[in-house]
Amino acid sequence: MVGFLFLAVSLSGIAQTSASVPAAPRARDLGVPFDGKPGALDAITDVAGVEVGSTTLISGSGPLKVGVGPIRTGVTVVLPRGKAGKEPVYAGWFSLNGNGEMTGTTWVEESGFLEGPLAITNTHSVGAVRDSIIAWGLKNGAFQQPWSLPVVAETYDGFLNDINGFHVQPEHVYSALDGAHGGPVREGNVGGGTGMVCYGFKGGTGTASRKLPDDAGGYTVGVLVQCNCGRRPQLTVAGVPVGKEIPDGAPYGNLVKPLGSETAGDMGSIIIVVATDAPLLPTQLKRLARRATMGLARTGSTSGNGSGDIFIAFSTANAGADKSPGPNQVLTVANDRISPLFTATVEATEEAIINAMVGATTMTGIDGHTVEALPHDKLQQVLKKYNR
Repeated sequence: MVGFLFLAVSLSGIAQTSASVPAAPRARDLGVPFDGKPGALDAITDVAGVEVGSTTLISGSGPLKVGVGPIRTGVTVVLPRGKAGKEPVYAGWFSLNGNGEMTGTTWVEESGFLEGPLAITNTHSVGAVRDSIIAWGLKNGAFQQPWSLPVVAETYDGFLNDINGFHVQPEHVYSALDGAHGGPVREGNVGGGTGMVCYGFKGGTGTASRKLPDDAGGYTVGVLVQCNCGRRPQLTVAGVPVGKEIPDGAPYGNLVKPLGSETAGDMGSIIIVVATDAPLLPTQLKRLARRATMGLARTGSTSGNGSGDIFIAFSTANAGADKSPGPNQVLTVANDRISPLFTATVEATEEAIINAMVGATTMTGIDGHTVEALPHDKLQQVLKKYNR
């Protein structure tokens, strides 16, 4: 698919491109009944101008050897106005639980703008990705000022990946940025989501969108997630307790402890990116980012102490809002008309998380650690059991 540049080094050392990797099924293909009407692609790229790119790194097997592997990681990038778009976008961010990182957010909060691309990777590659975005931006004239504070977020992939080997290098970030496109977006074990675990199943990258009816403005909301959160018993799909119905094969030993105990509470992290073409001000976009919380909650998460759940929302409307010296005229949806956008964010977030899990495949990483993918047949059986 065109949505990702996919550089996957297989266990035999052969590189593959995304065109050689068949598209994974999505949750709707399995009959999962979600609320709301998706856009044509059911992806964040339904928001016109948004481009997504990725580099996926998979190599090695067996015992962990720091600096060598096994490697199960990567980087995902989102360009709000595409590679050709230099203007910033209005944005707002929200931290549901801050045991994680999203760089550049103090300036987003202060200025109300997101400038340049944003990226998601593993916890220990944030610095390398941030510096690489600056270098790429300088080379490609992506910034309108002589300094840059890129937004780079992370989730932890150290159960499967040699996270202390620092395998994400500048060339991988450049490849993701240069290869970013609109159109379909690959999901599952790709990009920054390559080594992630979600609700005790294989997690990763997922996306979805919602198209509002004309009488609600006709706007589009798109969501992209990197999900690495939750415990197996929490997983809920379309209101069905799927995790409790499929308890086998969870990768963490302390899953047998009660969820009420501190050591067995919610774990992991999730990064959620919300895009829209609705004309919203930064304060309204912060409200939109908060609503991603409710989509996450629909899938079962309680955002425990160890979870880094950080969300950002941006609008591609109001191009030229930063022009100097101003004053600049901007449009905005009235607050008493914003609720449909909240609903769309909740619905798309829920579906994006489930799409990430449905699109993932079973993966074995360091020291033989194996995380099983959500079994599609069992998911369908459980949904049928609950008449969903």
